[in-house]
Amino acid sequence: MPEVRCSVSNCDYWATGGGCNANSILVDIDAHANRDFSSEIGEIGEGVHKDIAHHKSATMCHTFKQKKQ
Repeated sequence: MPEVRCSVSNCDYWATGGGCNANSILVDIDAHANRDFSSEIGEIGEGVHKDIAHHKSATMCHTFKQKKQ
């Protein structure tokens, strides 16, 4: 599993030194920043909508790299 880094120290999954202890990670586009994902059915990744981020700045994922067409 890749190392996941986090700078949100008041998150329950935040680990000392900035690691993340969550079992899964959900990355979304900024347009859905206020969406309540607790109402999603199933595990993270099941049935979740699919969006397109045209630029890294449209996400809070600092490792975002657009797929080549």
